[in-house]
Amino acid sequence: MCLDIAFYSALELIDGYFPDLTHDGEINFDLDMGVHFMALGHSRYPVIVFEKGQYHRKYFEWGIIAEYMDTPEKIKAMRKSMVNARSEKILDDKRSFWHRIRKTRCLIPVTGIYEHREIPGWKNKVPYHIHLKDRPFFCLPGLYHYNTKMPSDPETGEIRGMFTLITRAANPLMRQIHNSGDNAFRMPLFLPKERELEWLSPDLSDEEMGRILAFEMPSDQLIAEPVFSIRARKPRPDGQPKNAPFVYPDLPQLVV
Repeated sequence: MCLDIAFYSALELIDGYFPDLTHDGEINFDLDMGVHFMALGHSRYPVIVFEKGQYHRKYFEWGIIAEYMDTPEKIKAMRKSMVNARSEKILDDKRSFWHRIRKTRCLIPVTGIYEHREIPGWKNKVPYHIHLKDRPFFCLPGLYHYNTKMPSDPETGEIRGMFTLITRAANPLMRQIHNSGDNAFRMPLFLPKERELEWLSPDLSDEEMGRILAFEMPSDQLIAEPVFSIRARKPRPDGQPKNAPFVYPDLPQLVV
């Protein structure tokens, strides 16, 4: 499961990544604070879709509300499970909600993700910042949905888009980091740039989608560095940004 991503000073990089990108609506979160963005806040975040022959930057909420979540109680209980979509469900489980919306695909621009590692004998898990080697900016594949039965703003009738981030079985490196909890041994679906763009192709067949979903990013293409904290609100004692490496004495090394 991926609940924490980074989007640090990357807004200007999106335009160069996607040719002739159209901005649909303004982004109003503090980009200087984009060094950490958490899924369970269900806040809005920039995503990229391909519509009518053009790339569009939308501003969607992280975490999908499906039509069967038709009461506040159901939304509160179930939406937290809709921030990630298991890649195995998208094609293989035809009863899955993810299978039903598999044709509404998006990309989630990031500079990295965060994950915790459990170490035997250590009281606290060690937080890590993970990003792609030689790629300061990249995109994670996702799915999006408009719930027409539940306007985001009942007064105006606005129907706001919502998205989920796709995860898959972890590669050997990420298995060592995301190694505990109900969703242990998972990671986001990291892709080469050409497959990221292919994910948005409107003519993508299920067979082609299956090849993308089956891709496993090699461990040596990921950079994983321990950081001081992920969700703490207080500034780091050393004054460094949240995604800066932090040295833990006697920290067992990861094996790549």
